[in-house]
Amino acid sequence: MDESAAAPRGERPAGVLGGSGEGERPGDTPRIEDALAEPVMAAVRNLGGYGGLVYLRSRDRRSLVLCVVTGVSRSLLMPWWRVPVGGTLPMAEAYRRGESLWLPDERATMLRFPQFTAALPYSFASAHRPVRVGGEPVGVLVVLRSAAREPLDPRAVRAALDDAGRDMEERLAGFARRAPGRAGTDAVAYGIEYEDQPVGVRLPMPSARAVRVGMVEWDLDGDRWSGDDDALSLLGVAREGFGGTMAEVASRVSPDDLYELRASRREAVATGQIRSRHFRVLDEAGEDGGIRYRPVELWGHVVPTRGAGRLLVGALVDTAGGVTAAEAAERLPDGLFSLDQDGRVVYANRHCQELLGCDLEHLLGHYPWEVLTWLRDPAYEDHYRAAMLSQEPVSYLAHDPDGDWLGFMLYPGVHGLTGRVFRTGAPAGSRAGGAGRDPSKATGTVLGAPSEPVATTRAGALYHVVQMASVLTEAVTVKDVCRAVAEQLLPAFGAREIALNTVRDGRMYLLWESGYPEGFLDPFEGVSLDSRLPGVHALTARLPLFFESPEELVGAYPGIVLDRMRAWAFLPLIASGHPVGSCILGWDAPRRFTPEERSALTALGGLAAQAMERARLYDAESAVARGLQEGLLPHRLPAIEGLLSTGRYLPGTQGMAIGGDWYDVIRTERGVALVIGDVEGHSVGAAAVMGQLRSAAHAFAASGRTPQEVISHTNRLLAELEAEVFATCCYVELDPRTGHALAVRAGHPPPLLRHPDGRAETLELAGGVMLGVHPEAVYPVTPLTLSPGSVLALYTDGLVEVPGSDIDTGIRAVRRCLARSRTGSVEQLADRLVGAARRTEDRPDDVALLLTAYRWEGGR
Repeated sequence: MDESAAAPRGERPAGVLGGSGEGERPGDTPRIEDALAEPVMAAVRNLGGYGGLVYLRSRDRRSLVLCVVTGVSRSLLMPWWRVPVGGTLPMAEAYRRGESLWLPDERATMLRFPQFTAALPYSFASAHRPVRVGGEPVGVLVVLRSAAREPLDPRAVRAALDDAGRDMEERLAGFARRAPGRAGTDAVAYGIEYEDQPVGVRLPMPSARAVRVGMVEWDLDGDRWSGDDDALSLLGVAREGFGGTMAEVASRVSPDDLYELRASRREAVATGQIRSRHFRVLDEAGEDGGIRYRPVELWGHVVPTRGAGRLLVGALVDTAGGVTAAEAAERLPDGLFSLDQDGRVVYANRHCQELLGCDLEHLLGHYPWEVLTWLRDPAYEDHYRAAMLSQEPVSYLAHDPDGDWLGFMLYPGVHGLTGRVFRTGAPAGSRAGGAGRDPSKATGTVLGAPSEPVATTRAGALYHVVQMASVLTEAVTVKDVCRAVAEQLLPAFGAREIALNTVRDGRMYLLWESGYPEGFLDPFEGVSLDSRLPGVHALTARLPLFFESPEELVGAYPGIVLDRMRAWAFLPLIASGHPVGSCILGWDAPRRFTPEERSALTALGGLAAQAMERARLYDAESAVARGLQEGLLPHRLPAIEGLLSTGRYLPGTQGMAIGGDWYDVIRTERGVALVIGDVEGHSVGAAAVMGQLRSAAHAFAASGRTPQEVISHTNRLLAELEAEVFATCCYVELDPRTGHALAVRAGHPPPLLRHPDGRAETLELAGGVMLGVHPEAVYPVTPLTLSPGSVLALYTDGLVEVPGSDIDTGIRAVRRCLARSRTGSVEQLADRLVGAARRTEDRPDDVALLLTAYRWEGGR
């Protein structure tokens, strides 16, 4: 779990909207999470869930960024702080399709989203609803629920999601309208985006009694704080250095709980009091210097002052040691401990301290698997994750340094986890006792044995490695690999910068970067492999390099130019012993790289290298295939008197990015033949078959055969080739002198015709089966007449196929575009017809268009 990512970060310019909200001072700038907190908590409550998330689109619209989290620790979800819009994840699919999604259990999630389950292998249910503002998709609302609870009717899930979603959309729209520079405009969705860390929002919880109490006074209008010695001690500040500002107080509060601090002010303004607001404050650092937090509770009342200001007088209460709860816990025969949402210890009774061999002060505020070396197997953290994400009890055994077996029972809740620990007997098949065992202790003694069955541990999983491996299996091109690596590594490890370099001709060249200042990497472009640079050394030595501070990096490489980063990882990319390049990660705060983190980053570098090498080979093959296809398509259409023709071809963006679409304009004895076709598949083989069919159709047409004979002979040829593919085709022979035409269609989408008056229609031609299906198939001929000024459009199905809708809908959309496009240029008209397809990044099929204007007054 990454602590640098959780350190206080200050303002969030990317998450700020203008305007004023309830409980805010005039001139305050509300944050976007203020519009999201209450609706997401309502959705969790109405669905009986335990956690809720809100993703908002990123500034570049390529990613969904986690903005608000409630009921779940941010650290548990770190691999999913930023997810690609095009990814195979439930929140991304709900966003893309604009439809709600209900996954009632682990099996349903595995069947639909195996990549998501691979890195979160726990049993839980999830509901996803897209959020739209001003007709635009801006984010996704997610509710997490225990799969063990009673099942819900999908209609009830949708109703609860819709209620919370509509409330969220209304609040977001109101915020957006008040954003600076947007007043009075219709584009209310403008500016609803997020580029920062997620904000933690606490679900309501009951208060707890505590021992330490400090008195505070809060000037709500001037945002000035004062407190007695106990209050300042709880905040962890000295009176001499405390300036009494709200910013100083906020700097002592956990980033997950900053919302609670701001919400307490709004509560005081709105109701005149603060009742049991919980948040965590920075505590004294442990022996390892790591960050830890102490839970506190704030109460108070607003009192009148001589002026018009508002003063809150209240109490800051330490909830780490409630007397009543502690006394009860001490009477239990078992050890008892409590972890907060992040997995940090907030309480342990005396029996627990004795069993673990560690006192409370060493445990408090830390992860138990970091303080106790014998719990550092990732499996123990995995048990905590399993309990918190499934919201079901989890049990396991552990072997302590003295050779005793200890049983652990974890009981999760929305605000943390309560655990039991007890001494138990050795599991079947294991050696009782151990080398370091105290002989005075009886072997196999069971004290306070649980009534529930206790499961043995299993090997821990490297979640980030599993997730990366799953994502990279779908990355095809080098660009795909680079994007996948950046989108996984940056949020997973809290890094702020990434650079991916490749080796070519003994030099390093940049492939991808994110987060660097503009122009910073330019001097490093094309450096040789004997340069004294850490990225080069990591590759040539084939060892990862980690620098935990600027002083370490400068000490190793004097004179190196630094940017604002404060820690770095330089990972070699080696595939099958072959140097591929390097990956550089940067953090904006000094960082301690744990052995587990170093191992995970090194493994991820290996995965990235293998994927990048595979992608480089693919890109090279694809370039050859595209060259083949481009050579098979006509470079220039013949000039025919009375006709203006132009063609367009766009390769698909999936697979080899080549296919079997073609078009042609052929002189014949009776006029001119206009032909378009589509061979199924996206491969070099499909392109080769396309070339054969185009050549055959050209030869048959030029030899004087009728349209029916051209298609029949081409069909027979494809059947005889035994290429195991089929093709569609539309063939129109036109007499430019009269406008009379004969058309034949073989399983192909119908042509479109725009009349001189601007009206466009779909030509429903009689058709036959696809080419290659039946050698003796008969293809009927349909006569047509084109009026001067008409425009005929032949196209392949890639132009009119829209994911989520039928082909007729796409044909109608292109027909409307053909009718409405008023231009004197055939070239401009063709560009408009393929404009939407050209702008689509995820284009599953090729697109071909042949546009012919008959005796048109316009020009090219």
